[in-house]
Amino acid sequence: MRTAAVRAVIIMSLTMIQAVVAFLCTLAGSWLAFPMVLSGVAGTVVATWSVLDVWVTRQVWNQRHGVVSVPSSTARRMRRERRAARRAARSTARGESRIRRRGEGRLSRA
Repeated sequence: MRTAAVRAVIIMSLTMIQAVVAFLCTLAGSWLAFPMVLSGVAGTVVATWSVLDVWVTRQVWNQRHGVVSVPSSTARRMRRERRAARRAARSTARGESRIRRRGEGRLSRA
C-alpha cells in the first residue's frame, strides 16, 4: 500500500511538472507544445488512476479488517474503564502495603 501511495505521489508530481512545461511551451510558441499537451493528458489519466488505486485499496483493506482511523466512542469507553481498573488496582495495592507496614511496626514493639 505504501509503495502504491509513493508511486501515486511521484506520478502526480511529474504530471504537474509536465503541465507547467506544456503551458510554458504554449506561451513560447514552441513546436513541443502540442506533444507535451497530449502527454499531459495521458499523464493526468495515469495519475488519476494511481490515486484511485490507492484510495480503493485503502477502502477495501478497512472494510476487510474493520479498522477505523478515528476511535469510536466504544473504544474510548473501554480505554477509560481499563484506566479506572488500573488506578483502582494501584490504590488497593498501595493501601495494602500501608496496612502491612503499620501492622509490622506494632508487632515489633510488643
